[in-house]
Amino acid sequence: MAAKKAIAKKTVTKAKTKPKAVAKPVAAPKKLPAIKEKYTKSAIIAEISANADLSKKQVTAVFQELNDLIARHVKKGAVGEFTLPGLLKIKTVKKPASKARKGVPNPFRPGEVMNVAAKPASTKVKVLPLKGLKELA
Repeated sequence: MAAKKAIAKKTVTKAKTKPKAVAKPVAAPKKLPAIKEKYTKSAIIAEISANADLSKKQVTAVFQELNDLIARHVKKGAVGEFTLPGLLKIKTVKKPASKARKGVPNPFRPGEVMNVAAKPASTKVKVLPLKGLKELA
């Protein structure tokens, strides 16, 4: 028994140990004050230009370029999806055409029937919040 324990101790001591990783200091997220009133477009541009040390023209140009970029992603014949990392995803959803129907029960007036008009196929834009945006709320 003692010999087995001695052998076990030797094998344990010979095992290589990995060096411990040094923990990097993680920057705490800034605690931002809540905004009590809805910002207008100019107020948003002024706030960003003040906080990012950019001119209002530069911030306006960034917003315009972002608008153009989203439009190029979701327009007809494009990929149909745009992701603003960590915040939201914008995608297009194709709705098929519906046929006209006659004699459908009216949901608002029980006992009556109504006619439903045909609808052409359409493309809708859907905006989905991502994890980063959900955590902010």
